Amino acid sequence: MGASPKIEPRTLKGFRDYLPAAALAREQLIETAKAVYRDFGFAPIDTPALEYTEILLGKGGDESDKQLYRFTDSGGRDVALRFDLTVPFARFAAQHAPTLGLPFKRYHVGTVWRGENTQAGRYREFMQCDFDTIGTESALADQESVLVIHELFRRLGFERFTIRVNDRRVLNGFLERLELQDHSVAVLRALDKLAKVGPAKVTEELAAAGVSAAQATEVLAFAGLGADTGADSGASGDAEAILEQLPKLVQGSAAGELGIGSLRGVVEAARATGVPPGRLALDVAIARGLDYYTGVIFETFLGDLPKIGSCCSGGRYDDLASLYTKQRLPGVGASLGVDRLLAAMEELGMVAATSAPCPVLVTLFDADHGTASLTIASELRAAGIGAELYPEPKKLGKQLEYAARRGFALALIAGPAEMAEGLVQLKVLATGTSTTVARAELATACLAALGGAERES
Repeated sequence: MGASPKIEPRTLKGFRDYLPAAALAREQLIETAKAVYRDFGFAPIDTPALEYTEILLGKGGDESDKQLYRFTDSGGRDVALRFDLTVPFARFAAQHAPTLGLPFKRYHVGTVWRGENTQAGRYREFMQCDFDTIGTESALADQESVLVIHELFRRLGFERFTIRVNDRRVLNGFLERLELQDHSVAVLRALDKLAKVGPAKVTEELAAAGVSAAQATEVLAFAGLGADTGADSGASGDAEAILEQLPKLVQGSAAGELGIGSLRGVVEAARATGVPPGRLALDVAIARGLDYYTGVIFETFLGDLPKIGSCCSGGRYDDLASLYTKQRLPGVGASLGVDRLLAAMEELGMVAATSAPCPVLVTLFDADHGTASLTIASELRAAGIGAELYPEPKKLGKQLEYAARRGFALALIAGPAEMAEGLVQLKVLATGTSTTVARAELATACLAALGGAERES
């Protein structure tokens, strides 16, 4: 009987494996996000990856429907993988509102799937890290969402970033003045592509949707307000100039006036809470492609890597949950694109090249000292220092090579003579320097050495 053929190990297009270094960086990013969300009072939840297809269809627009991973399960049910975390949250809130109490603030970290074209930092399977407030129409919830995004990027270590803000009601009011209400979906989707494809392509798309040349000219002029606002542009002054121009552009639209008031509130709140001017910009060209947004919307761009696109986006959705319940459940929130932001951080050199989940490697000198080495590692963990024990008594050079390759900060070496005298050799791998310390002082010495290693890195 012949050997069975080997299966080629490979991943699907748009999907990726995470090796330890990338997985560790992603976990650290997510832990930072969770800490920020909790600081603002958001509580964790989780929902299934699979939903009944009717829960997801038609909620994000035609594009999202086309991108669904949809199939019939073994029980004959029409099901689909979630394409974002917001629509499942609306279903979740409608189902559990009586138990949760309102308003309810949640964060959710989970994988989502979209069968779309892949590009740098964009995959078909990716992780989102969302926060939302549901059960209130308060403008303070909108304003706080911007503050959460700002604190998140600040705590992740970014200096140059811009949160671009708009309001769907301003867009709708403008289209109402131009008598383009019946073309609103087509216009908003065309505007959402402006930064990617440019004015000429957008004009072609508008013409195809039945927008006249004169109307298209006005739409592009409107979208040009604040278009040059960047990460260091002093956006508060630009915001004031835009707010002064908007009333005449939405004249006669009550919804448009409400949208302007919303944007003014966001600008004032950001200023009052100390958000630097260059980190907030009004950008009336932002439309957000998903159909469920009804009010304030935001996107976040990196000043040092703008071409990667928005890394944290969201907005207000006052009618989404009404599809699942008679109870009114208005909401607002945003989604951090973990994989896209991680790709940006890697490109910007913000991710440490290490696959070591803990800082210390305890080497094994010989098999007779396995228990003693195990004890050293346990003593370090008891002192709050992560330590991995090398499992085999290979040549010391091989063990140190392993430690350097994985990115450990320290290696501990103790041969028979050192063990007998209660001593351990502590080696700082970045510099190659070694010191011999007493076992009783080992944890203190490691903490001191790790502090120095952090400063050097």
